Amino acid sequence: MSGAGACVALLRERLRDLDLDVTEFRGEVTVIVPAAQAFEALRALRDAPGWTPVLTDLTAIDRFPAEPRFEVVYLLTGYSPPVRLRVKARLPGEVAVMASVTGLWPGANWLEREVYDMFGIRFEGHPGLTRILMPDDWEGHPLRKDFPLTEEPVQFSGHTPKVPSTIIPKSPPRR
Repeated sequence: MSGAGACVALLRERLRDLDLDVTEFRGEVTVIVPAAQAFEALRALRDAPGWTPVLTDLTAIDRFPAEPRFEVVYLLTGYSPPVRLRVKARLPGEVAVMASVTGLWPGANWLEREVYDMFGIRFEGHPGLTRILMPDDWEGHPLRKDFPLTEEPVQFSGHTPKVPSTIIPKSPPRR
């Protein structure tokens, strides 16, 4: 397999009914797949002949107030030949659930836990989906755009800094 374009062609060949949205910007290819078919697409890429992709990163984006609200982003890297491919799956805000890819890449374990902890996106089939960064009794998911900003006064000697709520501009509510 040679290049990200070949990866896209492989997806179109193997998963004919898959609705792909492909973009290229500055030489990087992004493939957006339906969330329900993301696992099959990622498995087809992992099993593709001629390259062995590594899951380099897995993260999420909160697009609030837009719907679908979340994007789960998988960064795949192949070393021989060198290929980089970004695969995204969009999820609605109310039911943010995806299939876990820990069966494809065991290293996804902690990455999925981090996305769950920070964004509240659940991964079905994950072997132990628990918080990884925040305390177990923490309420909410701090990287969601609707997570309330909190502030705590800090004592400084000779200088009193402004609290974040007086510095951060207020944006008008979106309709």
